[in-house]
Amino acid sequence: MRKYLLSLKIPMLILGTTLFLSCTTDSISDLTVIETIDEVSYQRDVKPLIGSKCNNCHGNPPTFGAPTSYTTYENVRNAVLNQGLIDRITRPENTSGAMPLGGPRLSQNEINIIIQWSEEGFAQ
Repeated sequence: MRKYLLSLKIPMLILGTTLFLSCTTDSISDLTVIETIDEVSYQRDVKPLIGSKCNNCHGNPPTFGAPTSYTTYENVRNAVLNQGLIDRITRPENTSGAMPLGGPRLSQNEINIIIQWSEEGFAQ
């Protein structure tokens, strides 16, 4: 009986280790429920998000080497259309060009707001 129990411990240890190591920690936002908004607007949804997450560097004037201010509708719209804003915020944390610089990455819900705003035609 003792040999039988010992023979079970090794496979269980291997299984447990495999399960533990297969987990990833890409982002806390990957573990949250994705919210949807019927219609995204700049004033209600995008401006507060950009203000709290981006304007530390992309304020007026821009600081810490940021090339552009994101304090107006036109600036943010231009950043999405011409400066790759969506690409930069969707990159994995700590990769070249990922924003916000130094992390943490925006939550998937926050990223989805900006993507939806763009796809819906940039409502003010």
